[in-house]
Amino acid sequence: MRLTRPEGPTDQDFRFSRRALATGGLTGLMFAGYAPAALAQDASPIVTDSEGLVTETIAYSAPDGFDLPAYVARPVGDGPFPVVIVASEIFGVHDYIRDICRRLAKAGYAAMAPAFFVRVADPAPLTDFGRIQEIVGQAGYEQVMGDISAGMEWLSRQLWARADKVGITGFCWGGKVVWQACARFAAIDAGVAWYGRLAPAPDATPEQIAAGQPWPVDLAADLKAPVLGLYGEMDRGIPLASVEVMRQALQRAGRTDSRIDVYDGAQHGFHADYRASYKADAAADGWAKLLGLFDARLKA
Repeated sequence: MRLTRPEGPTDQDFRFSRRALATGGLTGLMFAGYAPAALAQDASPIVTDSEGLVTETIAYSAPDGFDLPAYVARPVGDGPFPVVIVASEIFGVHDYIRDICRRLAKAGYAAMAPAFFVRVADPAPLTDFGRIQEIVGQAGYEQVMGDISAGMEWLSRQLWARADKVGITGFCWGGKVVWQACARFAAIDAGVAWYGRLAPAPDATPEQIAAGQPWPVDLAADLKAPVLGLYGEMDRGIPLASVEVMRQALQRAGRTDSRIDVYDGAQHGFHADYRASYKADAAADGWAKLLGLFDARLKA
């Protein structure tokens, strides 16, 4: 199925209690595989091996007391390694997101992907977009920001992590989270947002507008770190008009260190190599730009 919008157009719920996380094997608590709701029939996803890496599923205590699972990948060795938070698509932490963490680890980073949605259910194995949207919609701004803050705190206690060098990247739903987090946390040094919604859809209801706040177009002046936005010309859910509005907001705020690059002919999800929307040249160029920004800001 082709997913063309950031939030997408009997499924079993996986409800994780603190007891389950304390007593069970963490690795099995997150879906193993690629999200079937968007998996292309002829997909040939990039698979990054774990040689030279330490990979694990951990859990840390969020502000509401929930033990939040997260996938972590880092280079073997004492480090300390600069940190990158990975904010997932609406499908949560599945094989594509775990591979992103391993790619970052191969580049010398300690990458963490929190499972933001599992308080309600794991959307990764589901195919019903209505149910997926229902799950994702319950992950509100304050919860997600709290999860990120607690994740950074957990990382600060790990001897292999450099808590003073933190980046964030995110895809689809997670792309919007990048803009929000870079406006919220002074501890974040750089962000790369992949096709995250910038403003309400033209036909959004007042309820949808309120539910999505704060919108990136309203946060430009609050950014505490440079953000690189990577967007697709053919993204049906994020029109070029909203990209231009965001560029103007950045200009008015004097944020010359942040910018948005638009890839010709690219659709929403152009980096997702398991989807039909994958565009290899745009994905590779965007990834090179991501590493360029993170290397400059986090490894200096």
